[in-house]
Amino acid sequence: MNDRSVRLLPAQMVTGFPNLLRPVAEWLIRMHVRPNTITSASAIVVIGAGAAFGLDQPRLGALWLLLSGLLDILDGQVARRGGMVSRFGAFFDSTLDRIGEAALYVGIAIYFQTAEAQAHPVMGVFAALAALTASFLVSYARARAEGLGVECRVGLAQRPERILGVGAPTLFFGSGPHGILLLVIIVVLALLSWVTVAQRVAFVYRATNGSAAGPGAGGATPAVRQAPKGN
Repeated sequence: MNDRSVRLLPAQMVTGFPNLLRPVAEWLIRMHVRPNTITSASAIVVIGAGAAFGLDQPRLGALWLLLSGLLDILDGQVARRGGMVSRFGAFFDSTLDRIGEAALYVGIAIYFQTAEAQAHPVMGVFAALAALTASFLVSYARARAEGLGVECRVGLAQRPERILGVGAPTLFFGSGPHGILLLVIIVVLALLSWVTVAQRVAFVYRATNGSAAGPGAGGATPAVRQAPKGN
């Protein structure tokens, strides 16, 4: 079934931007850098982003978050172009992505609770938790669908949108007066992520016609690491 869903980022940007990183990926391949090394570096950086948010440094957190996104693209580029694609690499990559997202949103929740003069600290925490839960479900829905043999990359707020949605405006404008800008960003991101979950459920329902899983449906060959990614 074809992916015809609307995304927040233009398709040309999603597919074209990784090409700009091709020279970097090729240099990393020549330096014999392994994809899993880049994946680990990306996870460390995004955990640092969460720590920066929690320490009331939202601009620094946003910078590190965007840097982790670049590394996230590069690990797939290096894996594909260097002939190092592996099933474990895909598993390792997805696992560390979830750890990184957890660290990021926990850091943002801490920011809303501990930073001074927050307009709506409780709402900020709930928004961060809602965004975290939805981001996990977006990725789980795709993984479970692919386990059933259905390629599922539909949805408004996929991983690139989530990274840019938080990182870009926060880097340039900070969290806004009394944290209002960051709060609005997280609330909107949470809503869009939940819409994406619903889109993926509907997509898989249509792809399977609502049929029950047959014998061995959960044993389909898992997807290997690809680039660019769109969890």
